[in-house]
Amino acid sequence: MEDSSSNTILHMAGMLTEHTPIDHIRGAALQMQREVQWFKEVEHICPLSCKERLNRDGLTPKQLFTATHQKLKERGEKWMKGTATSSTVVGALVITITFAAAFTIPDGNNQDTGLPILLDNKLFKIFMVTNTMSLFSSSTSVLTFLGILTARYAEEDFLTSLLKRMIIGLFTLFFSITTMMIAFSSALLLILRGQIWFVAPIIGLAGVPIILFALMQSRLLFDMVVSTYGPGIFDRKMKAWL
Repeated sequence: MEDSSSNTILHMAGMLTEHTPIDHIRGAALQMQREVQWFKEVEHICPLSCKERLNRDGLTPKQLFTATHQKLKERGEKWMKGTATSSTVVGALVITITFAAAFTIPDGNNQDTGLPILLDNKLFKIFMVTNTMSLFSSSTSVLTFLGILTARYAEEDFLTSLLKRMIIGLFTLFFSITTMMIAFSSALLLILRGQIWFVAPIIGLAGVPIILFALMQSRLLFDMVVSTYGPGIFDRKMKAWL
């Protein structure tokens, strides 16, 4: 079945008009992902003949989708690259801090053995483990965001590939900041042993960056996880009507 312009149902799914209900979705990349999801879902239920049928303008459904979604794809690319660039800067700073902290050991090394003096101290072990975890996770985050910056940004990439990288990058960045603050608190307790009244407020303030990052990025991260790994637009488990 076709309309007056020879558009099939797949052509209609490939159109982006002012009445397309995606304004409630946060971020152009998620909007583009929803549009690709919608087109793919309709494509799955259409006859094969619809996929290559031309409308009055001589466009297949896929070509019509590309033409009408060009601006949205550019906005999505701009949004993802801007987010990845700013997050890369933060990740690089965490790498610099944690790498330097790994060789700045509290209380120094034993002159005879070269091993850290506090090697058997539990707080020192916590410091080394969390600092190492922060270094590795921030490095993973930076490499993931670099992958976003160098992606080709094809329409299909918005379906899972780009959003999956963004989820991994934001999660590892949050994890690196959290473990960096734990390492800082452990080092502070080692240096100022017996001064709990002085150390406790500082450790409390160390949690502020973690809380701020969680408040600012948790909603976005949640939306991306649900949109990428959640149920599809159509409920395929729905029972057929009798």
